[in-house]
Amino acid sequence: MRRAEMKKTLVLALCATMALTACGGGASAGDSQAKGDSKQKLVLSTFGLSEDISTEEVYAPFEQEFNCEILTETGGANDRYTKLSADSETSIDVIELSQAMTAKGIAEGLFEDIDLSKIENAKDMITAAKTMADAGQGVAYTINSIGIMYNPNVVDFEIKSFDDLWDSRLAGMVSIPEITTTFGPAMVYMASDHAGVDIKSDNGEAAFAALAELKPNLVKTYAKSSDLINMFTSGEVAVAVVGDFGVPTIQQANPDLVYVTPDVTYANFNTISITKNCKNKELAYAYLNYRLSAELQTKTGKALNEAPTNSKVNFTEEESKNMTYGEKAANAKVLDYSFVNPLLNDWIDRWNRTINN
Repeated sequence: MRRAEMKKTLVLALCATMALTACGGGASAGDSQAKGDSKQKLVLSTFGLSEDISTEEVYAPFEQEFNCEILTETGGANDRYTKLSADSETSIDVIELSQAMTAKGIAEGLFEDIDLSKIENAKDMITAAKTMADAGQGVAYTINSIGIMYNPNVVDFEIKSFDDLWDSRLAGMVSIPEITTTFGPAMVYMASDHAGVDIKSDNGEAAFAALAELKPNLVKTYAKSSDLINMFTSGEVAVAVVGDFGVPTIQQANPDLVYVTPDVTYANFNTISITKNCKNKELAYAYLNYRLSAELQTKTGKALNEAPTNSKVNFTEEESKNMTYGEKAANAKVLDYSFVNPLLNDWIDRWNRTINN
């Protein structure tokens, strides 16, 4: 009898263990593989913005069409790039980065050379994006640019151009992006243009002289566009250079603010690259092609305020009012990060001595 009771106890324990094992577990790639999941996996490193919308509007339709699963790793461009470059056995297949980080990764040999003939929608890219892709500088899926946001209740004249930032009437009113942000290098380009000097002719010498002249008008620099909400609300600043992607949020908090895109502005692309260690290049190319499609870019433009790089996307003036779109995109200057990146450490040092001392 005792032996039978022991046998019964062991059986019950085994059943309990099996039940717990079945109920535990998550949705990791390892679990999927252990269960014999036949779906292909694509590991995507991307910005952590509006994840719920991206999941619904971008990832889910692709997963359904290609019977695959997209596993995302999110975070800031610098952090994700550092993680990728430090891991020779990375599991990341595809990575979305700023134009500057992409140029750096290309120079360091982290990415595949993209064969544009495998991306059908590449033929429909706007001119600047196509030129960049042809030069091997990344496949751009959205474009953004800078403009000037100001409070007309404080500023007593109409601001129209970046040159107006040097106007003495704006003394102690202006904020610009920190040099280490996405649009920091654009401030050096802007200052060089204000000085009337081709930045590549002197590596930024005239630009930093112009930035020194701008300093009396500067209150402070900022690291995140969201920081400007409190700065404008408190009256700490009345004018700021800001990326168009931050405009809706800032204006929602401060409806009186005016946003102006000068006739000539400075562009930044967000790009998609395939890593050297990509496990499924065919699926990766399919994702790049999908990301460039007019259908998807129409959706992401409306849902995420991402300006399209597909020339066949059509938006109304109202839909595109805060986007680098149409003539704005055509007139925007594209920064050459193969020129910028080797100089950036020197520029950061000079910026700190000129602006932040």
